[in-house]
Amino acid sequence: MQSPPFHLRAKSLLFGLLLCMQGFFLQAQEMSFEEYNPPSTLVVPQNPMKRAKFPFIDIHSHQWNVSQETVNRLVREMDEINMAVMVNLSGRGRGATGDIDGQEYMFSMIRRFNGVAPGRFIVFTNLSFREFGSAGWIEKAVADLEKDVQNGANGLKIYKSLGLSTKDIHGNRVPIDHPDLDPVWKKCGELGIPVIIHAADPAPFWQPMDANNERWLELKLNPGRKRSDTDPAPFSQIIAEQHHVFRKHPKTTFINAHMGWMANDLDKASAHLDQYPNVYFGIGAVIAEFGRQPKRARKFFIDYQDRILFAKDAYVKEEFYTYFRVLETEDEYFPYYKKYHAFWAMYGLGLPDDVLKKVYYKNAIKIIPNIDRSRFPD
Repeated sequence: MQSPPFHLRAKSLLFGLLLCMQGFFLQAQEMSFEEYNPPSTLVVPQNPMKRAKFPFIDIHSHQWNVSQETVNRLVREMDEINMAVMVNLSGRGRGATGDIDGQEYMFSMIRRFNGVAPGRFIVFTNLSFREFGSAGWIEKAVADLEKDVQNGANGLKIYKSLGLSTKDIHGNRVPIDHPDLDPVWKKCGELGIPVIIHAADPAPFWQPMDANNERWLELKLNPGRKRSDTDPAPFSQIIAEQHHVFRKHPKTTFINAHMGWMANDLDKASAHLDQYPNVYFGIGAVIAEFGRQPKRARKFFIDYQDRILFAKDAYVKEEFYTYFRVLETEDEYFPYYKKYHAFWAMYGLGLPDDVLKKVYYKNAIKIIPNIDRSRFPD
């Protein structure tokens, strides 16, 4: 049997080579959304920040089991970034429902902070929902709150578990506006301490996990964060419960943590502050929303400069740099630090100094007791 002519063999070989090359290039172009993260080629002025222009108060931090070594490290890092005061919201520890020894845990923490670094830390207490719904729970909760304040707590932090996973003694979800909590909110007003309350999660956690969901990557990496109208309740219902509390207790000061998940809709956020004069916004974990709408966000910060508080949430020193850069500079198109929160670039708001001072410390001093004012310029 004769071999094919040379020119046919050459064509066949060339065709095979082209197929291999095509396969190689196709494979080289295949990558996941997580992997695709090219550095920008945009040439614009760069003003990276590692220190805030003014001393600031972080009103949303979480620290646990603080040793002298931990406090010393925190103070060193706080000095580096110009954080004058840190507000630790986890006074009774990580638990959101239990804490038999929660009070002693908190008293020990306050003594440690004040003994090692007086004036640098403010502690908020937390509610124990153990045996919620039983006889005597209300009286005990109010008495514990009074004792906590007497022993150095300067506010109350409500974890997002209320409204999501906290259950009463019968196994029912406890809504944020449960009437048994009214005496607690009222007592906070009488004691002159603010309540910082985290309600629900971002609305996309309740939406279909598909190509139209901005939080798709976060839900892929953390599937336990996915919610639904029956797990445990609709987003709108949980948020409405929180707003009902604000409305029922106008003499109590509330800090709506994470801007109540309204940082992506500043018209709604504006209407919220207009409706509830007893409410302030903490900007923890939502700086990326401002960074993608710098013109509208700048106007919002100027219009509501007396109602916005600097907040970070999870404490990572290097992540503060992005907050400073968004708030203080007019830089364009710089990266965020956590792709699953924001796959878009940031732009600076370039806030005026008088607005920065209010956001960084003046508003917090106004509503949180016992902050050392000598640590701030005016």
